[in-house]
Amino acid sequence: MKLEKTDFIEAGNGEKVILVHSSVAGAKQWRSLMETLSSDFHVIAINLFGYGSTRFWEDDGAQRLKDQARLIEPFLPTGDDKISLVGHSFGGSVTMKAAAMFKSKVRRLALIEPNPFYLLQKYGRPEAYQEAVTLRDAIKSNGKAGTWEVAAEVFANYWTGAGSWDAMPDARKSKFAQALMPNFHEWDAVMNEETSFAEWERDLPEDTTVVSAQDTVRSIIEIVELMKENVSEWRFEQIERGGHMAAMTKPDLINPIVVNALV
Repeated sequence: MKLEKTDFIEAGNGEKVILVHSSVAGAKQWRSLMETLSSDFHVIAINLFGYGSTRFWEDDGAQRLKDQARLIEPFLPTGDDKISLVGHSFGGSVTMKAAAMFKSKVRRLALIEPNPFYLLQKYGRPEAYQEAVTLRDAIKSNGKAGTWEVAAEVFANYWTGAGSWDAMPDARKSKFAQALMPNFHEWDAVMNEETSFAEWERDLPEDTTVVSAQDTVRSIIEIVELMKENVSEWRFEQIERGGHMAAMTKPDLINPIVVNALV
């Protein structure tokens, strides 16, 4: 299979750490963490489909997590060398899949507020799952209609709090709405995955750390609860405040946890 051309930024030298961003953000969300890690690691922050100069998703059929995970493949080391993976939100779901697909090459995994929403339906969390479905439907319906600023308002207010859209400057609103477009397809990947916890436990490194915020959204709270219930050997770290976007807004709290997860 032909490898995708993946846009990326990099810094540092040493064992590879690959960073995978959240929806809307792109690889540059990791600037602070890259600076922190680059003294000890070769840090590569990739751009998923539709971000940076990585191509937009235009394939027939629904996007799958494994499609996004293959963007990591060009950076896998040869021989016996291994990498670590760090993912935030949608990037967390992608890195879970990549760690399973390339498990012989993955040493450690750090998941910041991962969003594999399908687990909520699969493991009996209907109200939290419906919360995700409502958000997905708003993105899908407005995306099809081309009303991206309406979709962006719903998305922003869900993830960063009611009123956050109205607080944005108009120029920021326009950029945010445009950056949201790849999320149209990302929903298929996180809603249609079928991997069970038994399979995740089998295929992901035992050295997996899950990071979350106490004040995050319900859907993420319940995903993390399910992870704790089903894969007890993973490490779970929590900050008190910072919400879903703490990886970007509270790097002083998140970065030290990630560093500790990688050493």
